[in-house]
Amino acid sequence: MLLHGLVDRLTGKNKEAWKEGKIRGTAVLVKSDVLDLGDFHASLLDGVHKILGKDDGVSFRLVSATAPDPQNGSRGKVGKPAHLEEMVVTMKSTAAGESVFKVTFEWDESQGVPGAVIVRNTYRSEYLLKTLTLHGVPGKGTVVFVANSWIYPNVDRLFFANDTYLPSKMPALLVQYRQDELNNLRGDDTTGEYKEADRVYRYDYYNDLGEPDNDNPRPVLGGTQELPYPRRCRTGRPPTETDPRSESRIPKYKIKEALNIYVPRDERFGHLKLSDFLGYSLKAITEAILPIIRTYVDSTPKEFDSFQDIYNLYDGLLKVPDNQHLKELKNKIPLQFIKSLLPVAGDDLLNLPLPHVIKSDKYAWRSDEEFAREMLAGVNPVCIRRLTEFPVKSTLDPSVYGDQSSTITEDQIQLNLEDGLTVRQAMDKKRLFILDHHDNFMPFLDRINKLEGNYIYASRTLLFLKADGTLKPLAIELSQPHPDGIQHGAKSTVYLPADINSGVDGQIWQLAKAYASVDDSAWHQLISHWLNTHAVIEPFVIATNRQLSVVHPVHKLLSPHYRDTLNINALARTTLINAGGVFELTVFPGQYALEMSAVVYKNWKLTEQGLPDDLVKRGMAVPDESSPYGIRLLIKDYPYAVDGLVIWWAIERWVNEYLAIYYPNDGVLRADKELEEWWKEVREVGHGDLKDADWWPKMVTVQELAKTCTTIIWVASALHAAVNFGQYPYAGYLPNRPTVSRRPMPKEGDEEYEQLKEGGEAADMVFIHTITSQFQTILGITLIEILSKHSSDEVYLGQRDTPEWTSDAKALEAFKRFGSRLVEIEKRILDMNKDPALKNRNGPVKMPYMLLYPNTSDANGEKALGLTAMGIPNSVSI
Repeated sequence: MLLHGLVDRLTGKNKEAWKEGKIRGTAVLVKSDVLDLGDFHASLLDGVHKILGKDDGVSFRLVSATAPDPQNGSRGKVGKPAHLEEMVVTMKSTAAGESVFKVTFEWDESQGVPGAVIVRNTYRSEYLLKTLTLHGVPGKGTVVFVANSWIYPNVDRLFFANDTYLPSKMPALLVQYRQDELNNLRGDDTTGEYKEADRVYRYDYYNDLGEPDNDNPRPVLGGTQELPYPRRCRTGRPPTETDPRSESRIPKYKIKEALNIYVPRDERFGHLKLSDFLGYSLKAITEAILPIIRTYVDSTPKEFDSFQDIYNLYDGLLKVPDNQHLKELKNKIPLQFIKSLLPVAGDDLLNLPLPHVIKSDKYAWRSDEEFAREMLAGVNPVCIRRLTEFPVKSTLDPSVYGDQSSTITEDQIQLNLEDGLTVRQAMDKKRLFILDHHDNFMPFLDRINKLEGNYIYASRTLLFLKADGTLKPLAIELSQPHPDGIQHGAKSTVYLPADINSGVDGQIWQLAKAYASVDDSAWHQLISHWLNTHAVIEPFVIATNRQLSVVHPVHKLLSPHYRDTLNINALARTTLINAGGVFELTVFPGQYALEMSAVVYKNWKLTEQGLPDDLVKRGMAVPDESSPYGIRLLIKDYPYAVDGLVIWWAIERWVNEYLAIYYPNDGVLRADKELEEWWKEVREVGHGDLKDADWWPKMVTVQELAKTCTTIIWVASALHAAVNFGQYPYAGYLPNRPTVSRRPMPKEGDEEYEQLKEGGEAADMVFIHTITSQFQTILGITLIEILSKHSSDEVYLGQRDTPEWTSDAKALEAFKRFGSRLVEIEKRILDMNKDPALKNRNGPVKMPYMLLYPNTSDANGEKALGLTAMGIPNSVSI
């Protein structure tokens, strides 16, 4: 690194400085405005001479870890202020906007070893302090203070050296500083609305999604047994006038304020981080793109009439009408954040790339093999399970919902089984599987289907595992509540496979697959993606910052996996999952979406979120002590599980090696009071609606801690990558992953049925007019294109944004081994994708499964950005 080279050159000078009672250091700072593309020293330090003169500007005071303060024996001695000097390098930094400055401290042997630093800013605006590095400290060598924090004017901030300490091992003179910093972050005595400079982590319910004062309320999620929910980060905004339980929302017209919805400032410290870009992009969609799309749709037929109409989206053939919304928004949002989204009038409305799923073949997505393959290697490969009973029974309460058992019969599927197997034999041989979205949606269908433009079925899809390792659909059952009332059960119809060229039956089968895909798309967005990654991780982020000091080993282990999560979730509440937001506009549960996720959360268990446990629960694997993962897959060519298990194993080894450094036995863990309070708060507050569940680990053994940390890292990194970054590659072409169905299945005698019999373009039009509308399609794919992209400064699994994240050589070596294992996994994935015997890894659409390929760098170390459909970021950061 540049700084390391600088240290080598200055070694002699540092020794001389120490003899003179001085320590030389270097500070890395970043300009105050992350959206400003100018130079740091031109923006933050344009008055550098003033700062170095009468104005203290940026000051640093070292705190001793070994020499007590004569005025306060429980605290370390605090040194004299030191200030920024000239820039030490004129070369470009490794990150845009960074500058490195000299700092010289008056410090001698009597003051001992520095263990912390107090930083003060008397400049007119905030700045980002990345690191302060002391060179040539006797007995310590180099001492690094990793800040990565925004320093606001006239507030003292304290940062510890990058050493790692359990509470009982903390140097005595730093203990009170450690406790004070945790108290500041908790902010339990603070009231009112939090401001940008506040650093307070507190909990709240999801009570800010609706707008009761505008007759658009949504139920409060969390705090009740009926609608439990993980907690979110508190903003402190006042309640609405109509409903005191609901928090008021920032008005839509206040764009800057809406984008700066409160999260602790360090939760979005990244320079030009994609979450900042995303905020403007999402706002651009709702404030400009959405009105433009409405204008376009209102001025043309509101439907695509052919598949060619849909393909035209990717050729940029939609034109922008002269639109006042566009002109107004361009005056409010920095141009660099909207120029790729908001064209000038007369230009292409959308410049959408061709989704991977139709790059090689426009029609392969319609095959049964691809339909089934995507349950194993698509954007939602986490729902399929093994069939263990036939006929399929329902878990819904029969006293409320009547008989919801499946109507699929053995005669209907027997002909499509292979090797002469009966249904019972196929189940015994573990070759029958199901994608079951019946019980998920049936309780909501009455209300959902009363929403305009909805005609949704609950679905069950049965599949058979063929000898070549691929899956074959056997039947799709589509159900609606009984017309005489839900208490009478379901009204169901079973559809069987038929070749698309076999007349009306083939067309009906294509529609049946589409209805099943609609269910899976909604479940993917609402549960697999939002609830099971974004929402459930947030309480861990809050509890970790409130209860574990930054020098705690578990904080250092987990903090990279929390990067930007609070920020992206806050933006989601602002624009995506709120009442009338993009999610409600484009995915069929509409206004009932988040309420439905709260019902699902009732059955969430942390202990089932790790990949091996999830696979066993779904019957996709069985316990096997001879396997390094402890399980054996029943579908050997299950790309998500195959790649996921080796990623899980690598994370698990890293976590175990790391924790063993600090917890040599269970007794040390049980003596860790910070860890005890952390786990208590996670259970009783962050996930407080489930606090009485008996599945929570007791957290009294190192093994329990290791399993929990491995699960948190898995969910935040690999699981999120698997269900997020394939969105545009698979669902950017909406016919493959429709999000809404709007018409009932055609029946004999219907006009649509006659069109299906006609085939060709007439049948295509029935299909297209049944699934997601033109308006919803354009809006939806505009959104998921943004959500599927990687940022230029993304930090991937096995990487850290600051190499000096710890001073512990053992931890650094273990982390290096973790990175090496991930590189080997990358090679393994590439080799498997080339193996023609593994048909599920590419499929008919010829799209290699890369969603769990750890990095996005090529062989030359160059990062591939944008829609790569690969790479595992450390955290839920988009």
